[in-house]
Amino acid sequence: MSRWAHFDDEGRPRMVDITEKGVTRREAVASAMISLKSETFQMIVQKRVKKGDVLEVAKIAGILAAKRTSELIPMCHPISITAVDIFFHPNPTESAIAIESKVRTVGKTGVEMEALTAVSVAALTIYDMCKSVDRGMVISDIELLKKSGGKSGNYDRGTI
Repeated sequence: MSRWAHFDDEGRPRMVDITEKGVTRREAVASAMISLKSETFQMIVQKRVKKGDVLEVAKIAGILAAKRTSELIPMCHPISITAVDIFFHPNPTESAIAIESKVRTVGKTGVEMEALTAVSVAALTIYDMCKSVDRGMVISDIELLKKSGGKSGNYDRGTI
């Protein structure tokens, strides 16, 4: 058997076979950061961006992204997500918004990629809605904070 699960013995890419894996409750939490000009930050938190309520649209985009992760990441299994939530933590001192996602399922594979995709697309949506006033925004620190469930057990980096 190949050392890397996403490659067969001949080195060709493949989707990992999860047929025999047990069904468990799984959860993942991920985060990302977007840094903006202070004027842009104020426009977002005061809901003065002409395209609409940026954080509400970004939340919807993040939820949709989590649900469609397997269409974007080639070796991701399509899974039945049971819950997705997106949280925003505005930091006026830094003119930045921390984005956090929590994704849950009961299944044979984890939801880490779904959580990471959710925060990434939420950050990209903020950028898209504000690019006409601030092209210097920076998206950074996309990371898995926690995961639970499955054979590999729990992982906890800490929360934002």
